Amino acid sequence: MGLFQRQPINNEAPLYTIGGQETYLIVGLGNIGKEYENTRHNLGFMCLDYFADKVDASWIAKKDLKSQECTATVDSQRVILAKPTTLMNNSGEAVSALQRFYKVDDAHTLVIHDELDVDFGKIRVRFGGSDAGNNGVKSLIQHGAGDTWRLRCGIGPKNPPQIDSIDYVLGKFSQEQQSDLEKVLKGSFVIISEYIHNKAQLEPETRSFIS
Repeated sequence: MGLFQRQPINNEAPLYTIGGQETYLIVGLGNIGKEYENTRHNLGFMCLDYFADKVDASWIAKKDLKSQECTATVDSQRVILAKPTTLMNNSGEAVSALQRFYKVDDAHTLVIHDELDVDFGKIRVRFGGSDAGNNGVKSLIQHGAGDTWRLRCGIGPKNPPQIDSIDYVLGKFSQEQQSDLEKVLKGSFVIISEYIHNKAQLEPETRSFIS
């Protein structure tokens, strides 16, 4: 699959522009703090960090917007990358604040988060939907930011099956998962790039990035 093969679904004019550019808000969900680094629940952060590195964007603290943020120009469009500093369970506070400040609507907002109901190595693309037990997404819905595009990055199934879900999502990736993690991060980069290139349009689907 080429990086930019998909075409826009429609030709509607963008709702928000700055100097002729559309503005996109890309948010990764996770938990700030050393103890949470490289845990499954921080996969959203990891995907966004990978993207930021590839577009040479640097993070700065935005305390008033409860996030770490960087801005880049991608495919001639203005892209704001953000990682909420509220901890996962209050992610909606930051996302709604960012949308209001930058005047970005839900269609121009892409949220990346881990998903226990999706197998590791797969990314499910969809617009809106339920929280599926993810407290970060639940917070988005509570704060009126639930109907955005989402990359639901799989971290399942639980292994061993009897492990508590909280312990599993807050645990580190297994050695086998670590070996395939780069493929998942590259996959997220491809989808985010397509989202921007195709003017905030994606095809709802599940893509697999490991065999």
